[in-house]
Amino acid sequence: MMERFYNPVFVKELKLRFRSFKSFSGLMFYLAVICIFIVGFLLITTGFTGKGFFRPDTSFMMFAVLTILQMALVLFITPSLTAGAISSEREKQTLNILLTTTQSSTQIIIGKLLSSVAFLVLMLIAGLPLYSLVFLFGGVSPSQLISIFLFYLLTVVAIGSIGVMFSTITKRTIVAMISTYGSIIFLGGITAFFFFLSMAFHQMGNAAGTGTSYMAYFWAAINPGALMLTLTSSSMGDALVQVSGVKLPVWISYLIAYSLIIVVCLTIAIRKLRANMKSNR
Repeated sequence: MMERFYNPVFVKELKLRFRSFKSFSGLMFYLAVICIFIVGFLLITTGFTGKGFFRPDTSFMMFAVLTILQMALVLFITPSLTAGAISSEREKQTLNILLTTTQSSTQIIIGKLLSSVAFLVLMLIAGLPLYSLVFLFGGVSPSQLISIFLFYLLTVVAIGSIGVMFSTITKRTIVAMISTYGSIIFLGGITAFFFFLSMAFHQMGNAAGTGTSYMAYFWAAINPGALMLTLTSSSMGDALVQVSGVKLPVWISYLIAYSLIIVVCLTIAIRKLRANMKSNR
């Protein structure tokens, strides 16, 4: 039974990744950024005296900003771990050898993706002790923290799938990395721009006596930052649903959209893996 789920590619990639100094230097950088933010926030809040009251609403503010910061770090780090999954094998001229093994295209792609996701999950878990400091001051429930980390995981897998797809369909790692970062800029930045633009048109439409803004909901539903804001503050999610007229929570639409991204990207990567090898002959 265990042999059916055993993936040699995943095991090999996992060992190589967790034994490299580059991986743990990245983990150190990730934790250092979070530590600097928390210490700086506490010092600013207490007037650089280290004394004073830290109210629950201030703790919630730190939690919300830390949530956005951690999402930004995850989006920044993920492409560097996944964009070279297949293209680096092609550049080292080891891809053809890998494809001549008994491993199917699905096992290769999933193994490459899971090894990268496993390291990112380690980063998220390593940051939990720092994240849990907010429970000392109140203002945040454990269910909020659990839901946020589950959507972190969904986002990591989705961005990782995009990176693996570009790594498969392009011949150079740098091209795959640029394409993946471009996708992140679209999902995180351009969608935010279109969201605010849609809200502006919506307000202008209300002034003219016209309808609701469905586009604002659409752009928010695929934006990781908007999702984190609605998860940390339910009032923001309720306000967006009320403004747009869409009777569906933002997190459900985000779950559907990013699940589709995972399925589509992995399907393309699996089908193009051996097709590209045949075209190169």
